Amino acid sequence: MQEEVSYLEYNSQRSHLIIPEYGRHLQKLIDQATAIEDREERNKAAKYIISVMGSLNPHLRDVLDFQHKLWDQLFIMSDFKLDVDSPYPIPSKDILTQKPDRLKYPQNFPKYRFYGNNIKYMIDVANSWEESELKNALVLVIANHMKKSYLSWNKDTVTDEIIFQHLLELSGGKLNLSKSNEELSNTHDLMKVNKKVSNKTQFSTNKPGIVKKTNNKGHLNKNNKNTFKKNS
Repeated sequence: MQEEVSYLEYNSQRSHLIIPEYGRHLQKLIDQATAIEDREERNKAAKYIISVMGSLNPHLRDVLDFQHKLWDQLFIMSDFKLDVDSPYPIPSKDILTQKPDRLKYPQNFPKYRFYGNNIKYMIDVANSWEESELKNALVLVIANHMKKSYLSWNKDTVTDEIIFQHLLELSGGKLNLSKSNEELSNTHDLMKVNKKVSNKTQFSTNKPGIVKKTNNKGHLNKNNKNTFKKNS
């Protein structure tokens, strides 16, 4: 019993799995292939391991890009110690440990957050266009979208003058609609966009081909024996 217990392996005593989804047995296969001295035998072992890895995803096994991925994972799981002839460029350990550059937020402290960053992008695009009817149409679309975004934040109401003032401020004084005769969409119409439209009708259907018959007031007719009838 003492000798049998000595052969038991515990996870705390095992080596760390680099890619755990392939399991312990495949990691041991790679370690054995790395220890083979004959290069030709190592190449055979590497190709066999690649076929085993591909069998886990048979629908992608013959895709060229997927084969490239499997070879890269093979070298990564061997800790870049496996010396075999790869059909693809061997990845570098330095590239694997390289960290990406930190992304910066497009705006740190936007003044009117309820408009969102996309509105500012649209305003910058409009500023870059030359004066034309197409630019005027774009500016009007932006102003209407600003009004809709404002109403989603403030459910009461907002005047066109306030939207024009915010547009002038966000555009750096380049887009001025306060001097024009343009009018934005009605507040009621913009508020309706975010609401679900009810499709209730006078007749309500319970089963395909069967309709409940109602009286003139829209209530269920209880006195009529032919309350249910099939649609012709």
